[in-house]
Amino acid sequence: MKPRVKEVIVVEGRYDHNTIAQVVDAAVVELGGFAVFRDAEKLALLRQLAEKRGLILLTDSDGAGFVIRNHLKGALPKEKVKQAYIPDVAGKERRKRRPGKEGKLGVEGMDPATLLAVLRRCGATFEEEAREPAAGQAITKADLFALGLSGGSGSAERRKALTKALDLPEYLSPNALLDVLNLLTTREELAETVCHLAGEGDK
Repeated sequence: MKPRVKEVIVVEGRYDHNTIAQVVDAAVVELGGFAVFRDAEKLALLRQLAEKRGLILLTDSDGAGFVIRNHLKGALPKEKVKQAYIPDVAGKERRKRRPGKEGKLGVEGMDPATLLAVLRRCGATFEEEAREPAAGQAITKADLFALGLSGGSGSAERRKALTKALDLPEYLSPNALLDVLNLLTTREELAETVCHLAGEGDK
C-alpha cells in the first residue's frame, strides 16, 4: 500500500506525474512546463489548492526547473507551499534518446526511495504519521554568514560543497538553502558538517 500524502504535489509534466503516482497516493497537478507562465486559470487553481490542502513543489533540478519554481514562488502564498528538491544525478531517462541539456535526471528519472526521501525532507504530511516539530533554534542568515556560506570570499564554493554533501541541487539560492537546512538539520549539525568539509578541503 502506497503512503498517502495530504498536500497536492505540483510537477512539471505527465511523465513526472506518472512517476509520483507509482510512489505515493496523492493529488498531483501538472504544470505543462513553461506553459504555466501564461495559464492564469492554472495559477488560480494552484492558489485555491494551496489554501485548502497545501502544495509541494517538485520540479527538476536543472536551470529550467528552477525558472519554473522561482516563478511560482512569486505567484503562490509562501506559507502554503513546501519546496521539494531532487538531488543532482547525471543520466538520461529511459524514454529519451539523449540526455537533457545539463545531463541531469529529472523527477521522472528518480527511483522510488529517493522520491520518498525527498518528500519526507520537505516536510510532506504523511497521513498515517504524526510529524514531530524539529527541536532547537532555527538556522538564520547570520549563521550562514558566520559559517562562511554567504556574503564572503569563497562562500559560493562552500555552499556548493555543502549542497553536494547533503545531496541537494547546485542551483539553490542562499535563501532557499536556508529553508531546506531548517528542515534537514540543526545549527549544531550544520556547524559540524561545514567544519568537516573544511577539513577535507585542507587535505
